[in-house]
Amino acid sequence: MFFRGQLIGKYKILQTLGSGGFGTVYLAEDTWIGKKVALKVPHKQGVDFGELLREPRLLASLNHPNIVTIMTAEKQENVFFIVMEFVPGESLEHIIAREGALDLATSLDYICQICNAVDHAHRQNVLHRDLRPSNVIVADRGMLKVADFGTSRFLEIAAHGTTVIGSPPYMAPEQFRGKAVFASDVYSIGVTMYQMLTGVLPYGTPAPADLDRLMRGELLTTPRSKNPRIPRAISDIVMKAMAPEIHARYQRAGELLDDLLAERAPAAVHRPARPAADAGASEDVHEIHSRLKAREAPQPRFCWHCRKPLHARSDRCPFCGEAQ
Repeated sequence: MFFRGQLIGKYKILQTLGSGGFGTVYLAEDTWIGKKVALKVPHKQGVDFGELLREPRLLASLNHPNIVTIMTAEKQENVFFIVMEFVPGESLEHIIAREGALDLATSLDYICQICNAVDHAHRQNVLHRDLRPSNVIVADRGMLKVADFGTSRFLEIAAHGTTVIGSPPYMAPEQFRGKAVFASDVYSIGVTMYQMLTGVLPYGTPAPADLDRLMRGELLTTPRSKNPRIPRAISDIVMKAMAPEIHARYQRAGELLDDLLAERAPAAVHRPARPAADAGASEDVHEIHSRLKAREAPQPRFCWHCRKPLHARSDRCPFCGEAQ
């Protein structure tokens, strides 16, 4: 749609970055301030995109270090496009394709950052609905940026509700029925976790005849069965994230993040065994703490040094070890 060197308003097209089901992304320069930006141009331009301006306004409210920032939406020369932060880096999809299974520390680092991004979006009542490694950019120093929040909403409206939105290998069972909830994004994170830890998808693209088996969980085997080096606790977390029934799954990305960070914390590794006589009392205390925690809604925290996500009650970063 655009060509190299073309000037669209104040934006000069530098090159094409990629194209997908939603549209084409171009690297451009904002000639007013000399800054590189990414322009996403939807394929479907015949739709009344004036109605869709409400969506970029909502997405612009997502202010998080692990989310690609949407700066504005414009219409120039009768072409509608979204102006986004340009993030130099490599997609997680390319990294997995090149390296296969990632080491455990790197996988958990990336998973926690993805969870933190999605948890922030969910707190703003924004669903992604198309989470997959190709929508995750690994930038400098291992900082992850999740892209394409909300673009599935453009596709849904442009298709007038006739298209199931998502990428089949990463879609939760309920999405094949045209329904998406917060836990659907968690399922997609689970598939991405599985792929990072094993180097392969948990199953291929489900055919129509496979959907009943997918909804019964019959297509899924544990990641530990494909990579025995994965700790059992981490394998169990992945399986809970991918539970076929919504009620058996983590309901929010924040719940998944809490379990992952608890496993990363040094206390989780070196926790001493409780004396048998104290076990009952300790369990009672644990239940009380759990109920109190459920009543709280702590804000996301980040390490001052590496900017990675922190557990709500952590006083030391599980990634770089710095005291907070």
